[in-house]
Parts: sequence; C-alpha cells; structure tokens
Amino acid sequence: MTSSVTTVRSADGSEITVEAIGSGAPIVLIGGAFNDRSTVTGLAATLAPHFTAIGYDRRGRGGSTDATGKFAVESEVEDLAAVIEYAGGAAAVFGHSSGAALALEGVLAGLPIDKVALYEIPAVVDGNRPEPPAEVFDRLVALIAAGDRDSAAELFLTEQVQVPAPVVEGMRNSPVWEFLCAQAPSLPYDVAVCGPSMRLQTDRYATIATPTLVINGDQTTPWMQTASKALAAAIPGSRHVVLPGEDHNILNQPAPLEPLLREFFVRG
Repeated sequence: MTSSVTTVRSADGSEITVEAIGSGAPIVLIGGAFNDRSTVTGLAATLAPHFTAIGYDRRGRGGSTDATGKFAVESEVEDLAAVIEYAGGAAAVFGHSSGAALALEGVLAGLPIDKVALYEIPAVVDGNRPEPPAEVFDRLVALIAAGDRDSAAELFLTEQVQVPAPVVEGMRNSPVWEFLCAQAPSLPYDVAVCGPSMRLQTDRYATIATPTLVINGDQTTPWMQTASKALAAAIPGSRHVVLPGEDHNILNQPAPLEPLLREFFVRG
C-alpha cells in the first residue's frame, strides 16, 4: 500500500506537509516533541487497512514551514484545521504526547473532530513531578534564534521533560541526536501547547463533549501515568485504557494500538 504526500496551506500562509495512506474514514495522527510525520508512519500503516491515516509535519518540522515564527498555539490549531479540511472537512484525531495536548486544543477550538484518542499527555498534576522553570520557553526561543539547535534540544530534554542529564548525554552520542536537533526549531510550540507550567488544564477539559479515549502504558514514567488518569477523570464520559508492557515510545512499535484505536474509532 503506497502513501501520497502533498502540502496544504495554513491560515497564515505556512505550508504543511501531509502524508496519507489507506482508505475509509480519515484519522489524523499528531506526533509530539521531536516528532515529524515519519514517526507516525508505522501507526499509519497499521491503521491503513481500515482507515485513511493522515500524518503531517507540524510547523517548523520536516517539510513544513513556519511563516510567522510566533510560537502561538493558535497557529498550530490553524494547521490542524487545514489538515482536517484536506481530510474531507471532518476527521478523528490521535495525538501522542504534546500532540495529545494539541488535539485537545483543536477540540476546544471547535474544529470538526469526531472522536479523539490521546496517548500520554505530558502534564503536571497533584505533584506528580516538579513544574519546569518558567523561563524555558524564552530560553528556547533565544537559542533557536541564535541557531543553537544542540543546546535547545538539551534544554528541552533536561528542564522541560526532566530527562536525567546522563541519559541526555547518551542520546547526544547516539545517531538519534541529529534527528532530534533537526526538530529543535519547533520545540517552543511543544512548550506553548502544554503550557509553560505544564499543569493539566482540568477546568477547560471538563467542557469537552467529544468522544475521548485516553491511553497510557503501564511501563511509562509514573508522572505520565498519573497525568493520563487525571485527564480521563477530567473529560466527561471519556474512556481510560492502560496498555500492559508499553511506555512513551509506543510509536516505535505501534501494533498494540491498532485493535484499540480500530474499535474506538469505528464504534466510539
């Protein structure tokens, strides 16, 4: 089964690269920080026998441009709106990590999202982890303006996500580091969509009426498990599923998601 790649134009003129595979009802797949459309191709392939799976490069990543560089959540919501319009005017949405936060912003903005599935939103709730320093966003913007992608990637990982420094150093000395640095110019969007404090926006999410599936793995970091549980509790009528043996890197081996998402997106 072959995929098709095209570009759509967002409201501010940014060009967003979109890749679709399969046939049937459309599902838009949104990756998180350091992800471009290539990181959701495995999941797209597992869904393609049943749906039209659509991945895209969030602005400033891969083949997508960023016409304004304002790092505003509204810009990414407009991008998602353009992708949904390309999909036929309405679609289901799956979001991973900060992509889950973006999917929720799309729902809250009233985009034509039929159903939404969310995997491990990164959020602070009930003291599950310390809040990141308030100035991370501004420091990231400054590093990107200076062309220092390496330091931007390190800052995001160590202070925003709180990956231990020795682990980050190991990543720096591995082949994956080049890929991470390539996505670094878009990291302020990940901070913006999750909120500088990363606090779970319980009051806002309590207004959601869209059918919602919240997922996490039982091997992921404890604070993300807590966040998923709290998110499911905040969204009325949502369903919460814990996948045994899975962690935050599920997009690398997405097969366990396929039956769960297929059942949810077909039946709700």
